[in-house]
Amino acid sequence: MATDTPQRSYRAPCPGCGAPVEFRSAQSTHAVCGYCKSTVVRDGETLSRIGKMAELFDDHSPMQLLASGTWKGQGFTLVGRLQYKYREGTWTEWHALLADGSSACLSDDNGAYVFTRPLTTQRELPTADRFRVGGTTAINGKTFSVASNETVSLISAEGELPHLPALGREFPVVDLRSAEGEVLSVDYGPTLAGGQPALSLGRSVLLDDLNLSGLRDESAKEEKGQQFSCPNCGATIAVTLANTKSITCASCHSIIDLSQGVGAQLQHAIQDAPVAPLIPLGSQGTLQGVNWQVVGFQNRLGTEPDGDDSFGWNEYLLFNQKRGFCFLVDSQDGWSLVKPTTGAPVMGDSNGQSASYLGTRYQLKDSYRAQTTYVSGEFYWQVQRGQITQNRDFVNGANLLSLEQTPTEAVWSSGSMMDSSLVAGAFNLKSKVADFGRADVAPFSADNSLRLRSVIILVVVLLVMVALLSRCSSSCDPTYENCSSSSYGARSAGGSYGGYSGGGGHK
Repeated sequence: MATDTPQRSYRAPCPGCGAPVEFRSAQSTHAVCGYCKSTVVRDGETLSRIGKMAELFDDHSPMQLLASGTWKGQGFTLVGRLQYKYREGTWTEWHALLADGSSACLSDDNGAYVFTRPLTTQRELPTADRFRVGGTTAINGKTFSVASNETVSLISAEGELPHLPALGREFPVVDLRSAEGEVLSVDYGPTLAGGQPALSLGRSVLLDDLNLSGLRDESAKEEKGQQFSCPNCGATIAVTLANTKSITCASCHSIIDLSQGVGAQLQHAIQDAPVAPLIPLGSQGTLQGVNWQVVGFQNRLGTEPDGDDSFGWNEYLLFNQKRGFCFLVDSQDGWSLVKPTTGAPVMGDSNGQSASYLGTRYQLKDSYRAQTTYVSGEFYWQVQRGQITQNRDFVNGANLLSLEQTPTEAVWSSGSMMDSSLVAGAFNLKSKVADFGRADVAPFSADNSLRLRSVIILVVVLLVMVALLSRCSSSCDPTYENCSSSSYGARSAGGSYGGYSGGGGHK
């Protein structure tokens, strides 16, 4: 637990039940009684009860109140928790009390974590609807990209908190990202009470780097709390991840929405015939020095802007308890390993033909619409069949950068290409290495360009020959024949390098 806090703690009886309610921070204005769930507001040394808080949604997080750690050499203690609901599910923010008496926030970020501190600004912030997803804005002289603009509501809270939005009332939260990897959150919750939006600024963190202690003992959790019956076929389904928002039934392949918890009324969608992943769900393998487990699988369909060319690819959702999530992408171009970025790359021009990230410049390779056609396993966002994103893929040699965007969120991912034999070996599937074979393309070079021109010349010659043969054959009569052609299947430049699939965001 953090020590040497430079102000005294304050404890008083709960106005609702008389149990002790403690305030460790002078900045905390609200608390939730741990016994009767009364919402308590502090005015000097007087506590007033203003309502009752709803029960917490069990997110199976390893974090809990009074867990402690260090951040940038300073101790902190988790003293409060806020749970929010948005269109894709729920997420949690932990109120951290630092040793110097100041406050911070530890929250989810695409399966990882972000540590932020309050930020002040002299500029009057615009209303949330002025922030356009994908656009840019300046805060305190620094440029940020608008990553998401969501409508949220508070569903529960516990412990002591610096502010507490009205329970169940909706308000916007806008998330901004900088090219340097910073995350800036604009919380409009205080505006419900006539205040100004609250800003917080920070960066992503690894749990290992926080030296956390006092975490919840997950081994003591009852297994039956992680199981339920499929609402479609009744088969038993086991949930293995702490923050699963969607899961599929292994028996009937239905997609089940868990965003409101296992005990809630479960919504489900029936899928067609399953698509078998090359790497089975549950497999474990080591890639780039990290042990990953395959927890989810998606089959996706891309369509070029002109609508004449379609192509398919697969994505494997990988999980590591300390590193969060990443994506192993299997496309006709080869295999790649990518992870959502914390920062926001910068477009090189207004036409989006290039992008720069962490000092590296990438060139646009493809622009297309992506649709999710089949899913299997567990996901940290509310995945659905038919989800649509607008995608852009950028390359720099074997390094990859991808943007996937919806009206409310823009998510960047970065990574690199991998040799197919390395992927097969990582998951102990060397006996099936031939099935993993893909283009395994090397970075573009002058020699590659010469080979590409040779291929183009060959294609032109073949097209001329086809045209000549067509003149010698009878003309196609659309009254009796199907004269159209379908281009569904592989493409020469296939595959999204991103892992975002229509939800999840940083929450």
